[in-house]
Amino acid sequence: MSAHRWTYTETQMRNAEIVMAPERLGAMHQTRLSFVRTLIRKMAQQQWKVSQHEWQLSTQGFGHVIYKLATPNHIYHLVVFCDEIADDDRNDRVIAEKWDVTFALIYGEVDMSLLAKLKANVPLQEAGRNPNNVMVLARANKSVRVFEHIVGHLAKGTQPTAKELAEVGYILRTTAVYGNGKFGIADFKLLENNPDFNQSFSAQMCAVYLLRAFSLDWVNYLAKQRGGEQAATLDRELQRYLGVGNATGLGMAPYLINHPCVVDQWMTTREKALAAVLECATESAKLVPLQFFLQKAIKHLEQVMTINDVQKECNALAVVELTELVSQLAGWVAQHQTWGALLAQSAHFSLETQEILLACLMEIYPQLVDSYQEQMNCDETLSLPSGQKVEDLLRVLKQNYAWAINTDYTEQENQYWFWYRSEDKEEPRLGIRGEEPGEDRESRLDIGRQANHLYLALVKLAPTLSLAEFLVKQPEYRTIARRVWTLGNKVMGDIQMNVLHKEALPIHLLRCKLSIFGATAFDPRSDRWVRVTFFQGAPLLDEIHQQTLKDDWLFPLLPNQNELLNHGLMSEGKKL
Repeated sequence: MSAHRWTYTETQMRNAEIVMAPERLGAMHQTRLSFVRTLIRKMAQQQWKVSQHEWQLSTQGFGHVIYKLATPNHIYHLVVFCDEIADDDRNDRVIAEKWDVTFALIYGEVDMSLLAKLKANVPLQEAGRNPNNVMVLARANKSVRVFEHIVGHLAKGTQPTAKELAEVGYILRTTAVYGNGKFGIADFKLLENNPDFNQSFSAQMCAVYLLRAFSLDWVNYLAKQRGGEQAATLDRELQRYLGVGNATGLGMAPYLINHPCVVDQWMTTREKALAAVLECATESAKLVPLQFFLQKAIKHLEQVMTINDVQKECNALAVVELTELVSQLAGWVAQHQTWGALLAQSAHFSLETQEILLACLMEIYPQLVDSYQEQMNCDETLSLPSGQKVEDLLRVLKQNYAWAINTDYTEQENQYWFWYRSEDKEEPRLGIRGEEPGEDRESRLDIGRQANHLYLALVKLAPTLSLAEFLVKQPEYRTIARRVWTLGNKVMGDIQMNVLHKEALPIHLLRCKLSIFGATAFDPRSDRWVRVTFFQGAPLLDEIHQQTLKDDWLFPLLPNQNELLNHGLMSEGKKL
């Protein structure tokens, strides 16, 4: 079945070969289940309190700042260090050794002794050694143009130009946000029973959200230092529009391959929520909010700045298709009994358009979708139960790994690349097989090829032969056999991508994970790294304490754009 077309059957989720196709993963967008969205809702529901604990910056903006985060359960602190660096040292690549800002999210109190340790190690990032009450370790660089534009205008008492901000969308851009035990900091196991951050990547998302608050405080502070009494404060609408940028490369891709159960859980949960929406009867009351979000998506795509020609074409085509969809939507709603039937009619649209429509449909059923948000964790154990025979594993391979077993890995294009880790930074890299050095240190990310070799080994054996006997004689297949059995018996299973193929696009893997995190404004800089924005359009810190939360920030827009979309048709806030 083509990754572009699918048939919806009521009460059923989309098939794995549809959902887990790399091209569709590479067209995903933020949804209500994305981690940035679930974090903000949790902070609002539980009334988390954030305050400036220390502000020790020079008039030039260098020094350190500490924010205190109080939840109903614990106290945390975000410690931020701001250093003066030369423009030549500002580099988004992992080889960088200096950054404008380095920061850490700390469990518990920060006394003078701990602050001294953090000051000596956090700015060093990978080269430092931090205690395990550091939950998140990260760094960021300024968007120098936006930073100076904002501070310069505010210092003169005027607001920055919205168009200038739109070309970037953030003040600070993170280049790495480490968690899960890297470099000696707290492992996720320590957080599994922590009610605040027991969902995967929630601590990292919180650190980035607090960094966004710091970036806004920082430019307002510097404008005051530079302009004195005439200085203005950044307009709240503009503050809300600005998020935190992120530059992500190949280093993110192996996570999705090395944690297949996690990816299956993320995608299965998303598809369950979607299926619950699609089985709902179409109703005219949902027509206006659905049109609102589709129109927001159109404006958002028109405002996204990207240098990538392929992404430009995808965005432009989606704008045309979404415009057509909006014009026909009332008729479609009248013609179809369920949203699933309506969605099936959109199968001729591009993947970008289809995935935007899915996100918008999920957005108009907040209570239904939000009930799935605590289901993103899972057991990652790969197992193969006793008593299985060769024919049992062959059945799983034929049913769920056809994409792998039907590939001829003797053809050069199907094993064109090899993955390895760089010697200096231990970061993933791609090399051309047979031409570039490092093939002898190839990383085992070739799941399709391993599954293929397992299949070719099994078809030579008697179907009733015990798998245990086979694996005793050929133990090199143990790991892939466990994976195939475990993932083959899950709902979504493995990502159906041969990462060795000459035309394989790692950007699809990056887009998938970043969308689950909640990134927007995708700007691929190549097929191996991408710039995105987090928390763009998100409520500000003081807004999450209000009784109603403006929780409709899917597809963020420049200030005043919502008025163009008849924003009055939507409620100003949704009850939590």
